Amino acid sequence: MSAKIPVTVITGFLGSGKTTTIRHLLQNNHGRRIAVLVNEFGEVGIDGELIRSCQVCDDETPEINLVELTNGCLCCTVQEEFFPAMQALLKRRDKIDHIVIETSGLALPKPLVQAFRWPEIRTGATVDGVITVVDCEALANGTLVGDIQAVEAQRQADPNLDHETPIEELFEDQLACADLVLLTKTDHVDRDNQQKVETWLKQELRAGVKVVPCQQGNIHPDVILGFNAAVEDNLEARPSHHDTEEEHDHDDNINSVPVILTQDFEPEDLIQRLKTMVKQQEIYRIKGFVSVPNKPMRLVLQGVGDRIETFYDRLWKPTESRQTQLVFIGKNLQVSEIKNAVQGSC
Repeated sequence: MSAKIPVTVITGFLGSGKTTTIRHLLQNNHGRRIAVLVNEFGEVGIDGELIRSCQVCDDETPEINLVELTNGCLCCTVQEEFFPAMQALLKRRDKIDHIVIETSGLALPKPLVQAFRWPEIRTGATVDGVITVVDCEALANGTLVGDIQAVEAQRQADPNLDHETPIEELFEDQLACADLVLLTKTDHVDRDNQQKVETWLKQELRAGVKVVPCQQGNIHPDVILGFNAAVEDNLEARPSHHDTEEEHDHDDNINSVPVILTQDFEPEDLIQRLKTMVKQQEIYRIKGFVSVPNKPMRLVLQGVGDRIETFYDRLWKPTESRQTQLVFIGKNLQVSEIKNAVQGSC
């Protein structure tokens, strides 16, 4: 029996930079044969396509390098989807040096790690480490978890808060399970605010867990791979809000709305339209591809709150339809309203 395949779980909130980090890892794998398992929230596989477009995956047999799970979080669908996906990867263990799992931004990491205690998986794979990706700019601006100082003051005054939102609990669970925190988008804040964020994070983390600044996913593979932590054997040291629950529920009001259009868009006009939508609706995340008139390349669009970034990743293929595909993740989003707003017809 060969040694167990090490598995790195990369978790983090919506738009924190998980996919960007994995793309950089695949493009700078230092000879490692890495299999990627992606879980997304929603029906349109944007993150999986972004990883495929890094041009290091084998186009002839993409299932060997990428198993994309859609329609739900890994922690909610492990029996239906995660288990057979891992079985398929373990059958190719002689061709894989490392497995990277990107969880949905709404997934709890601990139930996923617990699945590695299953005998069918335990004999072939072990969780090498859990990497939590955190958006420095968002925390510095007090979003997602609220104002940092205010949250800390509330926590000091009342350690048994019972009015936390599911998103706040999720963020804390992701930190509690981490072996390392990657602090992204540090170039968007000044040094003083970055230091405040790092200081706050260190107070929330287990002793010995480091916070490493990272821009555009640019991190050496040796920093995030090779922890040898066997996390599945040490879950008791990683407390979760859901440890006493037999099963957990996500906020049912959070949903994903896919919009697929044959329409071309000028980037500046579309971005302004999307920013207006974010102000009017509870939209946490926007991601997807845009067809730009008179441009042979596909435009990638990523948005968190009113921060929207774009870049051209590759040429449109002759065999594919030029479509604008966007996924909106938020609270109580309506398909017709979102689609009309994107098209400018409301």
